[in-house]
This record gives sequence, structure tokens and C-alpha cells, in this order.
Amino acid sequence: MEQLLQHMRNLGFTELEAKIMVELAAKGQSSGYEVAKQLGISRSNVYAALQRLTQQGYVRCSEGEPARYSALAPEELATMISGRVQASLEFVESEMPRGGPLSPSFYNLEGERNILGELVRQLNLAKEEIVVDVWREEASLLRSELEQAELRGVRLLWAFSGDNAAPAPYPAWPPLGGRTRPGGGRKFSFVIDRSWCMLGMRSDDGSAQAVVTEHEVLVELLLNHFSQEMVLFELEEDMGTELKQRYGERYGRILGKYVMQDKVAENRRGRQTDEEEPEADGAMEAVEEQPGI
Repeated sequence: MEQLLQHMRNLGFTELEAKIMVELAAKGQSSGYEVAKQLGISRSNVYAALQRLTQQGYVRCSEGEPARYSALAPEELATMISGRVQASLEFVESEMPRGGPLSPSFYNLEGERNILGELVRQLNLAKEEIVVDVWREEASLLRSELEQAELRGVRLLWAFSGDNAAPAPYPAWPPLGGRTRPGGGRKFSFVIDRSWCMLGMRSDDGSAQAVVTEHEVLVELLLNHFSQEMVLFELEEDMGTELKQRYGERYGRILGKYVMQDKVAENRRGRQTDEEEPEADGAMEAVEEQPGI
């Protein structure tokens, strides 16, 4: 019941109007007195709401004494509301003033519902390309919209994490100073038509946060990250063994030089003998122990 009332409120009905509509739909036909008694609301408020609903065409009032009210059938109600909303949307679109160009800005979104709602809107507007870097759990929430975009001819580029997805070909940046990484969650990013992007994180408990912008700098950063990640992944898939055989420890040091944890680096130094270079196998193992992004 509460969910139905919430959707009625979303369509513009007040709390009282929504309750009256549901009550009339359930009973078929009732007087104002009967509705007020059933809902436990003053008759004056109920009659005022019934008058508004009747004037708007959502409720019919029969002749007689006392007057009896009935709500439109659900399909009639839906058709009427849909037509009015569509007419209003078309008017707003055509008549809303259009100002000068706006500077790209960043804004934050919180909550899974808000983030998914914004993503659905933008995915439905995509015309040429969607670049997606997500975990499979998040991709499944938007499967329908992504499939529809593909059917429209939109180019989809994917990068997955989770389940059986292959890990990224380089380690993740560890926290500094031995501190634990705050919170937890799965990162995701979307770039649509190379002009709009969202970067965020979602947790198993449904909490989510994201930043949204059309700023070209962040759009370019996300596109570069995506392309570099996929190129490195392709190289690892195609030449991983050869790279390790050819570069040996140097391959591990190239990666570990920037993102290896301090503790791991200390262990490597501790294992170092009087030789000029540490052992190659130890360096590679230290790097491979790091989780993928």
C-alpha cells in the first residue's frame, strides 16, 4: 500500500488525494462521509479533496443525495495522467528559456537510487558511444539500458571486474603509512559520447556515491585510464610470459617502483644479498601478490 501511495505522490497527488483515490478504487463507490470515516480524516478536508479530484477528472460524482464518488479505472487513470504529463513535458521543452553556455561543473550524487536514475537517463540519451568500467554486480543493474543502447547502434566498450573476470595487469595503489583503506566498495565509471562521465563507488549494502561532470579533463582521464588498462591487459594476455622472461626482475621493478607497498619493498631489501641486484623471482612474487584494480 505504501509503495502505491508513494507512486501516486510522485505523479502529483497529495497524500490525502492519493489515499482517497485508493479507497475509492477499492470500494468502487462511496459517499464523502464514508470515505472520511474509513480514513479517519475530517469530512471538510475529504470533501475539499474530492472536489479537486472531480474537477481534474480523476473522480466521478453521481447525482443524488448524498453524492457518491468513484475513481477512474486504473487503465483510464494511467492514460489520462500519461497524456497530461507528455503534454506538459513537450510544452516545457519548447518554451523553457535557453540561456548562454555554462561552464562544465562537478556535482555529487549519493544513494543507489539517485545514481542509477541518473545513469539510466544518460544511457538512454547516448547516441554514439558508451565506455563502461564496472564490476559485474553493477553491470547487471543496467543490463536492459545497455542492451537497448546497443540495439540503437551505440558502440559499447566494456571492462569488467569480479566473478571470473580477469584481473587488471598491474597492482593497486596501497594505502600510505600503513593506514587501512577507509570504507570499501566497488569502483565504477561511465563515459558517454565522450562528453559526460560518472565516477563512483558502490558497496554491498547498497550505499553509493558518485561524481558527475562534463568537464573535458575528467572525461579524458577516464578514457585514457580505460584505454591504457585494456591495452596492458591485451599485452599481458598475449605476451605476459614473454615479457617476464625477457625483462625478468626489471619487469617487476617497473611495476613495483610506483605502487608496491612499503612493507613489501622493505622485505625485498632485507632479502637482498651482497650481489648488485636482488633475486628476480622474489621481486616478481612481491608484485604478483598485490590485488588487481
